[in-house]
Amino acid sequence: MNRVNLLNIQIDNLSLNELLEKLKQGGVVYTPNVDHLIKLQKDSEFYQIYQTADFRVCDSQILLLASKFLGQPIREKISGSDLFPAFCDYYKQDRDVKIFLLGGPEGVADRAQKKINARVGRQIVVGSHTPSFGFEKDEQECQKIINLINNSGATVLAIGVGAPKQEKWIFKYKNNLKNIQTFLAIGATIEFEAGAKKRAPKWMSQLGLEWLFRLILEPKRLWKRYLVEDIPFLGLILHQKLSLHLARTR
Repeated sequence: MNRVNLLNIQIDNLSLNELLEKLKQGGVVYTPNVDHLIKLQKDSEFYQIYQTADFRVCDSQILLLASKFLGQPIREKISGSDLFPAFCDYYKQDRDVKIFLLGGPEGVADRAQKKINARVGRQIVVGSHTPSFGFEKDEQECQKIINLINNSGATVLAIGVGAPKQEKWIFKYKNNLKNIQTFLAIGATIEFEAGAKKRAPKWMSQLGLEWLFRLILEPKRLWKRYLVEDIPFLGLILHQKLSLHLARTR
């Protein structure tokens, strides 16, 4: 499979349709963005877990632009918030595809379940649950969630509890979820599907300004991420570009 190296993370260079077709066989899907790549430079456990994914697809216009700057262009941005509704539409006639939603504030996953099922025209989402804050550290609650998912009959888990929490939870409990064939780590997508959170206008997303839209909506929660933690990304990409150039000229 064709892959692009961004800061030592191999990103699958797929179109959305190619990914949807490949997911007929199932797999674990992570959607790297700038924040993921920065966290991956510092968190070795997160880095090792990331390597185990079957698919890592570009969730950021900024990453797409960075790949072009590096001379190894990614073909298409596939954000979790685009992938998930496309997945539901693509598999709406496949009765073997049954989705469980895990994430979002209280009541949001249930709202998303109802809206998705109404849009698709069948009960494609068979269960939903909002975990408590810090649930990943509570083994008893995690076991209850595993039982909920297993008893729902779901074959797909869409988890949106933020990175790296969602990826680490998938890695830790994947083998306990006997019926789940496809794992989608999709961040805020459950909230988008429920209508609880607004997505950036398409023009902002295409210009790589989706982060700015989210920052305006949630400044207290996101200012540190976007204005402090993620800033080193530009320097790291420049360093990768210079390293590639030096390697070619030696």
